[in-house]
Order: sequence, then structure tokens, then C-alpha cells
Amino acid sequence: MDNLLDTLKQRGFVEQTTGDKAIHELFGKPITGYIGFDPTASSLHVGSLIPIMALAHMQRHGHRPVAVVGGGTALVGDPSGKTEMRKMLTLDEVNENAKGIKKQLARFVSFEQGRALLVNNADWLTGLHYISFLRDIGRHFSVNRMLATESCRLRLEKGLNFIEFNYSVLQAYDFLHLYKTERCCMQMGGSDQWGNIVAGIELIRRVEQGAAYGVTFPLITTSSGEKMGKTAKGAVWLDPERTSPREYFQYWINTDDRDVARFMALFTFLPMEKVREVDNLEGVDLNAAKAELAFEATKLAHGEDEARDALEDATSKFANLSASIRGRVDVRAKLSVTKPDSFMSRARLAEGIPAFKLFHEVGLSDSSSAARRLIQQGGGYVNDRRIDNIDTVITCNDLNNKEILLRAGKKRYHRIRVKSERKAEAENSLAKTKKVVDKF
Repeated sequence: MDNLLDTLKQRGFVEQTTGDKAIHELFGKPITGYIGFDPTASSLHVGSLIPIMALAHMQRHGHRPVAVVGGGTALVGDPSGKTEMRKMLTLDEVNENAKGIKKQLARFVSFEQGRALLVNNADWLTGLHYISFLRDIGRHFSVNRMLATESCRLRLEKGLNFIEFNYSVLQAYDFLHLYKTERCCMQMGGSDQWGNIVAGIELIRRVEQGAAYGVTFPLITTSSGEKMGKTAKGAVWLDPERTSPREYFQYWINTDDRDVARFMALFTFLPMEKVREVDNLEGVDLNAAKAELAFEATKLAHGEDEARDALEDATSKFANLSASIRGRVDVRAKLSVTKPDSFMSRARLAEGIPAFKLFHEVGLSDSSSAARRLIQQGGGYVNDRRIDNIDTVITCNDLNNKEILLRAGKKRYHRIRVKSERKAEAENSLAKTKKVVDKF
């Protein structure tokens, strides 16, 4: 399996780390890492996709991601990247916003069977005793160092009040709390969070004599210099009530030509071999790649049915796509090809199925021995993770949103969907019947 740090770097996620060599070694075995999300609105937006996708990649590489909804820190307000104090929210507003965010994150990360955690830092921050906190935690922080951070320097010009000054301390305490309770040793976040991440690492070292690490993401802008997720109508939200799946699809299909490959790497799970091919495309082929980007991004945020409906709507109104596509590329066929489906009951999957047998069963290999050779040669993938061991067994732990995506080589895919026992048998029977009819 590829190292998570290598994957994040290849796809453009990494701006700064606390040490590449140490983090590469850390990701050599399963670890727990977290990213925080600010619940100042009831929905996340496209600008939040970098940390969301980073959590998903973490899980796909066998690590346990923790999404921390900042219900407690939102009551204080993060001064990072802000020139003015944020609007103060009530506890009820924060809790309501947190519910919407939890629902959206679950589309990208599976929280089943403890494979990921979603926690609210209000659970441990709002119950702190102030004097004890000052004595036990506050004494480890240097005011001079805190004033030197970029987030504080930007605010000092207009005034940084005391409640905001505490934000870095509280976020560092989050890291310490997760280190002690969940053995979490990695925090990732935007580049503006570097100071807060380092503060948490230092606090863990001082209080627990432990080692922790950090990675930050770059600020993503379009090639025209605009901030990601902004349109003439405002922010592009993940909430379908605020931004419909069709509008969401349209946002991605309008991607600047120069950004298509970069955004495919960041905002989809398409293999990097396929992403790199986009750099050599132009005209009709590049427009088809934009449609694929839009489809994959919409599928992640809203599900495949909504993505296909949006694609149908876009391709039926060719004005929404480049005119050069008309009559030359059937995008719908392009996206549906090489991804046949089959259905499997959860009970059977729970028993475990050797990967080589499953590849043969779904038709990705002509025989079990051919499937073994495929895996031994590094050509077998589960959810875009290379299968390194010939004895690998596929189980419910491999489910991602109730699906498992198998890949043989670069272009042959097969998706397994989990259904009830009766429904799986019925849909497989229907699929087999359709194959026979198609032959005629």
C-alpha cells in the first residue's frame, strides 16, 4: 500500500510538515489523526473539501481519522486569517450547525465499526474549570511566542481581545485531549493553522512527554486567482438545500482548463495515472474530462443517483457543456463504461472473501490463478488501494458508503454494492438476465 504522505504530496495536499521523514515512518503503520471543522454555519462548502478529502485518504490508507467539530472553540472564535472578530454564536446555534456538518462528513468518511470518529470539542471544553486550566495548561504557553504567530499579528493592528487570544490554547488542548483519550498523534489543517498545530505538539511534549506531528494544506485558488468555492451567487455549499446537486455539478464543469487535472487530483479519487493524462488533453477530450470531474465530485458530495441526474441534465442541454462535445463524445457512456455493478449481502461479506476469488467471481480475471497473478504483479486494487498481500481478505471493513470498488490494472473496474440478502439475489439475477438479452 502506498504511504499516505506520498499520496497527499502527489495529489497536491501538502504545504508544510513537522518533518517529512518522521511522518513518512509514522504512516508506515495505522495511526489516528484529526482535523477540526468550524461549525459557524449549518453546512460546509467547497472550500472545506481539502480537509474532508484528506480525512478520506487517511481512512483509505488504513488509518483512523477523527473529525472534530469545534462546538466549543466556535463559542470563542478563531482569529486565524481574520482581520475582525467573528460573530459570537450561542451554544444552541453551534449545536444545530454541528448536526448538519456531521451528516455531510459521513458522505466522505465511513464511521461504521469505529473506522473513524466524529467528536465535538464542546464535550470536553465547556466543562473545564478555569483556575485549574490556567494552572495545568496555561503555564506551558509563552505569550511572546503566541504574539509572534501570523494569526495574532494580523489581528493586533485592529485589536485582539482576550477571548480570541485563548483560541490557540484551547485548540492545543484539543490535541492533548485526543492524544490522551484516542492515542491521536497527528493533526492536519489549513496553512493558517500552523501555529495552533505546533502549539498542540509542544503541549503534548511538555505534559505527556509524547511525540506528535502536523501537516498543513495550501490555500487552494483557481488559476485566475479566485478563492475556491466562490461564484457570482456566493459560496458553493455541500448542503443540497443551499446549492442543488445540479448547481454543484455546474460549478465543477465550469472549471478553468488549467485547473482540471489539479482539481481531479484534489477533489476525486480517480487514479493519478488517469489524472496525469488530462494534462495532454485539449478540446473535446478536455471537456469530457471536465464532465468526469463534475460527475465524480458530485457523486462524493450528493451520491451517485444525484450525480447521474445532474449529468443527464447537463448533457441534454448541450449549452451547459462546450459545443465541441456535441456529436463527438457521449459523456454519459464515457462515465458508465468499465464500472459494472454487482450486489452482495452484508452477511456474506462479513464472512470474508479472498481478494483473488472475488476478482475472478466478478469477472475482472478469467480464473482464480489469473487473479492471483494479477495481485502478485501489483495490478489488483480495492478502493484504489493496491493489494499487497496475495492472502488479503475482503470484508465489511472495506466498505466505503456501502460500496467496494475493485480495479484490475489501470482501467477495468467493478463496483460491489451491499444489499439485503433477498435484494442482492434479485438484482444479481436481473443483471445476469440483462447480459443475456444484450448478447442478442
